[in-house]
Amino acid sequence: MKKIVINEVSYEVIKDEGDAIDKELLAEKITDYFDDFDYIVGDWAYGKVRLKGFYDSKNSKCSKINDIANLESYIENNCAYGCKWFQIRKIND
Repeated sequence: MKKIVINEVSYEVIKDEGDAIDKELLAEKITDYFDDFDYIVGDWAYGKVRLKGFYDSKNSKCSKINDIANLESYIENNCAYGCKWFQIRKIND
């Protein structure tokens, strides 16, 4: 398991397609808005990263639009074809 720490929060790297993780940039982009989510997915287009929070399917806050089980559909339908992207999961140390 590859682990990274961003803003004093530990994450497990699930997927890093195309070496998409830039820890310094993520430290600026990951705000307290993402504290509640189980996963953060980032995709790159036009030199910028876009972040989206997802919940584990078992989380009571989970809905179809933010269910990690629908990640493949999100990547296919909402991200640029062949883009660099990553998926990280918050871990409680």
